[in-house]
Amino acid sequence: MDDDDSFRRAVARLIGLWGYRTYTFGSVEEYLQRDDDPDCIVLDVHLEGMSGLELQATLAGRRKTIPIIFVTAQDDPVTRQRALDAGAVAYLEKPFEDYRLLEALQSVTDYPKV
Repeated sequence: MDDDDSFRRAVARLIGLWGYRTYTFGSVEEYLQRDDDPDCIVLDVHLEGMSGLELQATLAGRRKTIPIIFVTAQDDPVTRQRALDAGAVAYLEKPFEDYRLLEALQSVTDYPKV
């Protein structure tokens, strides 16, 4: 989930190449209209409307334990620690190496290793 359309498409394409099915959303609000839960969420910290951290808190409040991989262009140690303390699987600063995203995805899914 990212409000930058080109980044969102590129990450979805990359994840798809690894054999994962992807759904993309430009906002938290758009995602929350979804009826089912994904295996993992790749989520920007800073979004229009609700932030990635707010979605993380909302899901926790609903007792949903969906693994979250945060990505951000504006790394901040306090935000990073807050996300990780709340259970984020990974916190990647843009631009990040592809293998770091793949490692994070593989750590929380049963999909075959590539």
